Amino acid sequence: MIEITWLGHATFQFRLASGEVLLMDPWVEGNPKFPAHHQFDRIDAILISHGHFDHIHDAIPLAKKFKPKVLAIFETCVWLTSKGVENCSGMNKGGTQDVVAGVTATMTHAVHSCGIQDGDQIIYGGEAAGYVLHFPDRRALYFAGDTNVFSDMQLIEKLYRPDLACLPIGDLYTMGPKEAALACRLLNVKKVIPMHFGTFPALTGRPEDVATLLEDFPRTLVWPLEIGKPVKW
Repeated sequence: MIEITWLGHATFQFRLASGEVLLMDPWVEGNPKFPAHHQFDRIDAILISHGHFDHIHDAIPLAKKFKPKVLAIFETCVWLTSKGVENCSGMNKGGTQDVVAGVTATMTHAVHSCGIQDGDQIIYGGEAAGYVLHFPDRRALYFAGDTNVFSDMQLIEKLYRPDLACLPIGDLYTMGPKEAALACRLLNVKKVIPMHFGTFPALTGRPEDVATLLEDFPRTLVWPLEIGKPVKW
């Protein structure tokens, strides 16, 4: 059993039955949806999908505090290391590496940009990506990061057969409900957790919009989470 806690926007905490904690795309400070009551008691790994501030903002302070393994695309890892992050393990799309004991991550494609705001400059951060997390019980979770729908999501389904997907639905900076519904069909997942919506007024997509578009596709259940409330999967 895995405990999943949505921390607003695209930030998720996954706590394994063995106690290890994985943190995805950490944005705490300045995140208007981050639950004020949430405290990190341990972080064993941080996985970063791309270098935009709303996905990487707190990676450096949290990495320095907890000394976790940090996964990101190679160029983003070089930048993080230059900022004092230890144990940053760069990778690229199609690659797989250990995250914590019994859990591996495969980096997947994403259709998005990846500039890193460094002072008054935007520097090259490689490319945006997603991850498929493979757990000891043989289940797989696809964390899409920021992306539009793309036809090669069919390859993610064929190669890794994820049971659960975390997909952005907000529109404007990522896909909206229409595109996310098609992504669910391509991925053929049992459940989808919507993310990257409602943080700002411009992110207008809503889980119920995706659910309506999937009424003729009962294979996928839309699973909206309450920010800050852990659920079991």
